[in-house]
Amino acid sequence: MRRSFSWLPWVLLIVVILCFIGWQKYQRPKPPIAADGVKMPAEKVEPLVNTTRTGGVVSYSSAVKVAAPAVVNIMTTQKVRQNHPLFNDPAFREFFGDQFPDTGKEQNENSLGSGVIVRADGYILTNNHVIAQAEQIVVVLQDGRRAEAKVIGTDPDTDLAVIKINLDNLPVLPFKLSGNEVGDVVLAIGNPFGVGQTVTQGIISATGRSDLGINTYEDFIQTDAAINPGNSGGALIDVAGNLIGVNTAIFSRTGGSLGIGFAIPAKVCQQVLDSILKDGRVIRGWLGISLMAPKYDNALAAPQPGVIVAGLLKNGPAIQAGLKVGDRIMKVNDEQITSVSQLINYVAMQAPNSTIKVTVMRESGTAPVVLDVQVGERSAQSSNSQFIPLPKQ
Repeated sequence: MRRSFSWLPWVLLIVVILCFIGWQKYQRPKPPIAADGVKMPAEKVEPLVNTTRTGGVVSYSSAVKVAAPAVVNIMTTQKVRQNHPLFNDPAFREFFGDQFPDTGKEQNENSLGSGVIVRADGYILTNNHVIAQAEQIVVVLQDGRRAEAKVIGTDPDTDLAVIKINLDNLPVLPFKLSGNEVGDVVLAIGNPFGVGQTVTQGIISATGRSDLGINTYEDFIQTDAAINPGNSGGALIDVAGNLIGVNTAIFSRTGGSLGIGFAIPAKVCQQVLDSILKDGRVIRGWLGISLMAPKYDNALAAPQPGVIVAGLLKNGPAIQAGLKVGDRIMKVNDEQITSVSQLINYVAMQAPNSTIKVTVMRESGTAPVVLDVQVGERSAQSSNSQFIPLPKQ
């Protein structure tokens, strides 16, 4: 009798296993069912970014080897006169005027910066503020060679300058004029704090930054690659070693890097370089207008497109073409206008005596008006001229 039931535990074990398998099947999510009762396939979630590719970048040394030899250290010397602090006191000067002997001593003041070799015949791009008022400029290459440089031309409106050295077998950094996007990895190369050539890494944080009050013409690349004093005039490159910008400024409350640095884009650098080498100065287009952003009656209102003509220069190109104070400029040629700085930069890139089409909306009209405007040439005198102002409200 005991032998006849020896198989019973095995049967019970098999039943338990089958029940467990059936319960697991029942717990699996069922395919969704459409409203018409038809079973739908389960949703397949695709990754936002393909992270399975092989050969990903694990080092930027190749880009640095290409670019770093073309980035130079710049040492400048200028003479400064230091008077006794009493002579600089406003009350003292008001009482004595300038009727006292100049007893100040001239001393040499040194400063450091960076630059980028952009032509094999020795032309170097740097910041204007790096070499401004310098009496001597010495360029130091990565390979240890030194040479005294002379100033070829400057452009304070973009804070760029072109200097030249006479050396052979110079490395050159090529421009990359377009194709740079937010999120791209970039490297900053320069001489921060005079410690020597240094490479820092980050990404492009923003493009087209303007209205910062740094330069007259602003179209900056913003990056979080560490940029510090001494990096000015150095290179911002992509991971292929191309020059995408010249580092020029930082936003900082302490004087050190806070992850907000600005570089002048390569397209602006190329324009300034070519213009200085061709004409000895930068020639820019000009319309003879002052501009302002549209006002909003309601803080929650959608921004109005275009910019407002706030003033017109007498006998300037704009007033001669028929523009009026109060016109809202919507478009120039095929370029939609969204900000004052955008319009200023766009016009500056146009050749003097060329004709552009300016589309405006008038306060008294409902249809856009298209005007042909012959671009003038901007000069220091024209920028300081008196404008016909916007009437008071």
